[in-house]
Amino acid sequence: MDRGTERDTPPAGHAPAGRVPLAVVVVDREGLVSHWSRGARRLFGAPKEEAIGRSALDLLPVSGALHEDDELSPYGAYDGLGPDLESSLDGRLSYPAAGRARLTVPERDRVDVLWWAYPLVGPGDGRLLVLAADADGLRQDVPDADADFERIAPAFALHTDFPGAAELARRLPEILPSMSVGEGARIVAQVLELGYPVLEFSQNDRVPVTPDWGVPRRAERKARRERAARAAAEGLPLPAEFAEYAEYAEDIEYTAVRERLEFLNEVSGRIGTSLDLTRTIVEVSRAVVPRFTDVAGTYLREQVVAGEGFPDGVPDTTTLWHRVALEHTDEPGRWDDVVPVGEAMPFPAHTPFFQCMTTGDPVLVPRISEQMGHAIASQFEKRDIRPLITGRSMLVVPLKARTVVLGFMVLLRHPERVEFNDMDRVTGAELAARAGLVLDNARMYTYQESVAETLQDSMLPHIPPRMAGCDIATRYLPGTLLGRVGGDWFDSVKLPGARTALVVGDVMGHGLNSAAMMGQLRTAVQTMAALDLPPAQLLRNLDDLAQRLGDTYLATCLYAVYDPIASELHLANAGHIPPVLVRADGRSELLELPTGAPIGVGGVPFEAVRVRVEPGDRLVMCTDGLVEMRGEDIGVGLATLCESAAHPAASMDDACDTIIRALNTRGGRKDDVALLMARLNGIAPDDVAEWRFPLAPVEVGRARAVVREQLHDWGLGRLADNAEQMVGELVANAVRHSHRRPVEVRLVRGDTLLCEVDDDDHELPTLLSAGPTDEFGRGLRVVSTLAREWGTSRTGAGKTVWFELTLPRH
Repeated sequence: MDRGTERDTPPAGHAPAGRVPLAVVVVDREGLVSHWSRGARRLFGAPKEEAIGRSALDLLPVSGALHEDDELSPYGAYDGLGPDLESSLDGRLSYPAAGRARLTVPERDRVDVLWWAYPLVGPGDGRLLVLAADADGLRQDVPDADADFERIAPAFALHTDFPGAAELARRLPEILPSMSVGEGARIVAQVLELGYPVLEFSQNDRVPVTPDWGVPRRAERKARRERAARAAAEGLPLPAEFAEYAEYAEDIEYTAVRERLEFLNEVSGRIGTSLDLTRTIVEVSRAVVPRFTDVAGTYLREQVVAGEGFPDGVPDTTTLWHRVALEHTDEPGRWDDVVPVGEAMPFPAHTPFFQCMTTGDPVLVPRISEQMGHAIASQFEKRDIRPLITGRSMLVVPLKARTVVLGFMVLLRHPERVEFNDMDRVTGAELAARAGLVLDNARMYTYQESVAETLQDSMLPHIPPRMAGCDIATRYLPGTLLGRVGGDWFDSVKLPGARTALVVGDVMGHGLNSAAMMGQLRTAVQTMAALDLPPAQLLRNLDDLAQRLGDTYLATCLYAVYDPIASELHLANAGHIPPVLVRADGRSELLELPTGAPIGVGGVPFEAVRVRVEPGDRLVMCTDGLVEMRGEDIGVGLATLCESAAHPAASMDDACDTIIRALNTRGGRKDDVALLMARLNGIAPDDVAEWRFPLAPVEVGRARAVVREQLHDWGLGRLADNAEQMVGELVANAVRHSHRRPVEVRLVRGDTLLCEVDDDDHELPTLLSAGPTDEFGRGLRVVSTLAREWGTSRTGAGKTVWFELTLPRH
């Protein structure tokens, strides 16, 4: 293993076959070197007296990447079981790691280094054992090494019951002669327990690195096989060396089986680290390249990629398969243009891919012939894939979960690499089975997340950015990916008199039950707002409703009515955090409102307050998830809200984003966030016209005339005919049904033309089917036909019937 690390040794490159000169370093619990062999001095360039007591990071600057000036060789960087040696040196890794890297040594060229690192536990001072070797020396030891070896890489065999284990245990202490017997025995025992070091001299065969085992080179093994073949052809007895080689081959085969199991266990540990489908796909692809295959293409059903469900049953030639990942060891970009990731395609019945996905069994093609390469390439229009696949060994394995084929992986090996065999088929099938379960978990999570997001989106209203006299912007942020469905909501409701109701609420808790409760309360608020209930009365009724729905859930709610004509806010609060009012001059303040109890407590009165506002003021309403942080006083969040809300912004959306950035980057937020901001533009007095008409039929004509005249004064003459006709119908109905109070007509010029007709009759009119000879019912039919939008609502004194017309474009 280290042929005389503490005594003179021949120079690197002249070691006998199978004897690997090693540098041996022990690092203590402080990260300092406590053992430094002569092999370490030769490899790393520092004498023992300078190395002992120094930081290992200073002496072993070995990373998993080659130097930036190096060109990757065919046997290039190998990352083994760990990311790099530095991760082991600083204690980040608690398991054995092996790797390959470049190291710059003073007065020498850069050295290609193989290394193994063993974390040590127990009473001793040693924390890490590092073994290292010069890879170039191993290559120089064999004539025509480039032809004999595909690669040289360090790794582990993670078991100890192999032939020669006792001999290895007996000879390992020779590499630690300066240690006490107890300390050396402790380290040797842990090396055997964690895994003995091996060298991979090809893409497939691994040979244990031991003190006195001969390592048969590929050329030597080939010569032995040829001698044995000649002896058999001539009828001569097999040479004794071949019997020795046959026994050795049995050991290698036994080791290969065990290492396949270890490979599967290693892959299982590297995939499924998250429920993110994209990340899982990448993990599965990278787990097999280059150790098991040189190219790995992953294909998934279209519905799996989309996060949708799909019916059971066997796929057919119409099933679309998305290429979701492609890992390879070829030169960069070689595959990208020909088989790009993201492409979707069906597969014909004559292909091995179709056979794999319909039978659910692996399909092995030892070598892709010219004919098969042409058949596969015919699926790719205007792209010749034959140079990439012809002559390669191919294994197609299904990605299944609960007997359902989710997709498949296409594994290809370079022509010069040994073909896939039956053992590889079994290994690939087991690998695919484990990957399929992980992908199915990620798929189901993605599907459930999509359902939850769809449900949440369906429950949150799509608020128009402009209402009468105000602009509105909103934001919603789920608390966590696992809790996309929550009880936070916002809303806006159009009210009579060009007013707008603004609502923000929060049902306590998360999940579907909270979301369902939120949906019920939001619908109730919309219904009661349409009845034009005063804010305090609306919250009172909402509390009564929550009591009838059950006492399981509580909710907070802030309800505000903005009157752009009167320049006034009318607000009531049910246990919610107060809103922020940002004045047009940049000053901001928390509005002091009676807090009230949450909805669902029952029997608690609610109070409303009126606040004067000016055009350009902004109202900011949010849920407590934005300002509350665990371990922090809520006053800090409210102060930050006030400060960030007052920050100048180019648009309402920018203003919302500024608030989110200021409050959502502090970390630790777990709750949902609902944010509503309204810029209170107001409606100028010149844009409002009002009249009162006595209860006399003759007043209908006068109402038509004044409306026509006003519209001409506003430059809206093109609307006069339709507006005059509808006003006449509504005033005629009001005169007929009113009792004492005069009929009131109001025109409001804003983003639309709004006309309202008020009377003191509490019965709301309904749209009827009126025939040519019917005396009643034609008025609302005319309004319904000509108006952009219309409606009715009750008021404290009676009712209002209104309609809107779209303003003409200039």
